[in-house]
Amino acid sequence: QVQLVESGGGLVQRGGSLRLSCAASGNIFRINAMAWYRQAPGKQRELVAGITSGGNTDYAESVKGRFTISRDNAKNTVYLQMNSLKPEDTAVYYCNAAGLRTGIAKTTPFDSWGQGTQVTVAS
Repeated sequence: QVQLVESGGGLVQRGGSLRLSCAASGNIFRINAMAWYRQAPGKQRELVAGITSGGNTDYAESVKGRFTISRDNAKNTVYLQMNSLKPEDTAVYYCNAAGLRTGIAKTTPFDSWGQGTQVTVAS
């Protein structure tokens, strides 16, 4: 099993900043892509930002220029630096990781989610 644990959410005023962290642990052979998603009340979960093992990144249009995704491959950890936060950024933020995990005599793919962390931006 591969577990993801997020931290860093909270309440912040409009224009403020937060940094989310997500650490993966377990029988990890290799993590390929890592990403942050969010889900606001009454809305579908959406991709916020993603990053490959090589450091290529992708962002939702709504967060470009404000959010930065990064990762520490040695620590199996992904970060999301969120600046200039807006009330519409309020959501539960979920971490996702996909890759290969070790098993008996072979590796198998995994696609794991964290439990989510609440981000609330007050106006």
